[in-house]
Amino acid sequence: MSEPFSVAIADDHPTFLEGLKLVVSCSPGMRLVGTATTSAGIVALAADQRPDVVVLDIRMPDFSGIEATAQIVAGRPEARVMILSSFDREEYVVSAIRSGACGYLLKTSPLPELVQAITAVASGHLVFGSGIATQVAHHFRRPGPTPHFPQLTNREREVLALVAAGFRNGEIARQLRIKPKTVQNHLSNIFTELGVADRAEAIARAREAGLT
Repeated sequence: MSEPFSVAIADDHPTFLEGLKLVVSCSPGMRLVGTATTSAGIVALAADQRPDVVVLDIRMPDFSGIEATAQIVAGRPEARVMILSSFDREEYVVSAIRSGACGYLLKTSPLPELVQAITAVASGHLVFGSGIATQVAHHFRRPGPTPHFPQLTNREREVLALVAAGFRNGEIARQLRIKPKTVQNHLSNIFTELGVADRAEAIARAREAGLT
């Protein structure tokens, strides 16, 4: 049997925090290593305990969970952070992704979905709750006044934006409702049109251009 992965959690509402502690403590495969009620507290806890997954709220009493996410990831890039919030506003979701979050779930999510999401994030996946994924895809589909990379088709720009945001091919296929093979074909065309050798170079070009 593989060892359980470690989880640290942060929320400034005592009742919700206690409930979340219970969920993590009672879920097979998870090991709770600590809790915090402030963003500064979870940043320090993450640095000290080095949990596999950090679950935190956006609205905290000192500074935002989005800033806390950025600090946690800057200190340890392999850290997996999942936002658990009452707010599904698009700007929050996109800011969380840009700060390094690997998941975004609403606090109203069913318990099985929450447990599954934490486990998926620990396994290296990007996870977005019901309705959140649609907002993410919509944001990256939205055309700007001057399209980035005019040599690419609209669909190729969508794929590139999602790749730059950290999505894997299978996840992109689900978001865009296309086949994984089609995603790979789009990526091959993107690499050719941008004159890059691989995914990492394509991501760098996209971020330099401000596509994400």
